[in-house]
Amino acid sequence: MNGLDAFGGDALWVVLLKAVLIFVVLVLLTLFNIWFERRVVARMQHRVGPNKNGPFGLLQSLADGVKLALKEDIVPKAADKVVFVIAPVVCVVPAFVTFAVIPFGPEVTIPFTDTVTPLQLTDMPVAVLFVMAIASIGIYGIVLGGWSSGSTYSLLGGLRSSAQMISYEVAMGLALVSVFLYAGSASTSEIVAAQADGWWYAFTMAPAFVVYVIAMVGETNRAPFDLPEAEGELVGGFHTEYSSLKFALFFLAEYINMVTVSALATTLFLGGWLAPFGLGHVWEGANEGYWPALWFFGKVFLFMFLFVWLRGTLPRMRYDQFMDFGWKRLIPVALGWVVLAAIVRLAIEDRVVDRGPLQIGAVALAVGIIAYVVVVVVSTEPTEPDPDVPAPHTGTGAYPVPPMPAGGAVRGAAAPLTFTSSGPVRAGVVEEEAR
Repeated sequence: MNGLDAFGGDALWVVLLKAVLIFVVLVLLTLFNIWFERRVVARMQHRVGPNKNGPFGLLQSLADGVKLALKEDIVPKAADKVVFVIAPVVCVVPAFVTFAVIPFGPEVTIPFTDTVTPLQLTDMPVAVLFVMAIASIGIYGIVLGGWSSGSTYSLLGGLRSSAQMISYEVAMGLALVSVFLYAGSASTSEIVAAQADGWWYAFTMAPAFVVYVIAMVGETNRAPFDLPEAEGELVGGFHTEYSSLKFALFFLAEYINMVTVSALATTLFLGGWLAPFGLGHVWEGANEGYWPALWFFGKVFLFMFLFVWLRGTLPRMRYDQFMDFGWKRLIPVALGWVVLAAIVRLAIEDRVVDRGPLQIGAVALAVGIIAYVVVVVVSTEPTEPDPDVPAPHTGTGAYPVPPMPAGGAVRGAAAPLTFTSSGPVRAGVVEEEAR
């Protein structure tokens, strides 16, 4: 069976087995990714990183989780206790649910049985839209967590996070439209199958891929877009007042969301579980059995390394710059690419142009260069000063200092100090000694 026909006929025990495996894999990936991030950032900063608990420090994340579980669970006196407890759960449950429609591989035979099933829990005609909708529910958990804490810092962090995630979901959704146009479906398994006979969409739709990668970093509140957790401004952001397992749930949701957007990018733009270029022609079994799961997670870890690399190299953006970039730069580029992709798709169907990957890739590259030039020109174009806005002060310290009175020092002001060999002396005392 191919496509959506392969789903819906599994026995109950097979469905439960897949669900448990997804849960276990995501928890293990979270523990590994925390260790991986700390080790990579330590290398970037010429440190060693965690290396004591377990081989190469692999058990450090588990030790930190146990430590958090043993911490005291503090609930602020001013908090709305019911909402305060529910908020972390609202964040972490959608993070697990979104992986239900991510394909890890083709149909396989379960060991020690004759049951054949896809390496995917389920699929639907609107699977990608399902992921976007379920992931959006996590925003409510962040907002409720910030509001229910009874802290101004937490509330501001929650509002920042909601505005940031909603803004960048628009750009992310627009980046996915062109994938739907060329794949002819919003089903994750069918999108992977559409890339099997041609080039991956990361090459033929490079502008959409770049927009998605930028938007997924903003969507997950990761550096350099980690503004809801800005320590210098908001202490700890929306989870400032959380401790123990509740804080661990927020932490778990963040890292699972990183894996989710990375898995979605792999599925939509990098061929999903398909073997890397050329390997399938050399080795016929590269896309059979459980090997595709290895290719899939290998591509996912490329995006995880990108997350860590950005955190270790780029400083945090200012909030107004971040929102300005999202609404005035990213969304217009995504909109322009959707229009062009629709025109090229229509031209292909009418046989105006050939469906060669090189032609589509050349068009994508040309549009990307044009969009980049336009954005750079618009952002660097000098603007005329507003006559209603007063000119900035350019004096010492760039702060307006009132002029000294004509008669001398300001009344009541202390006389300036003069340093002598015996120590600091007021100016009047120095003059009197001189007489």
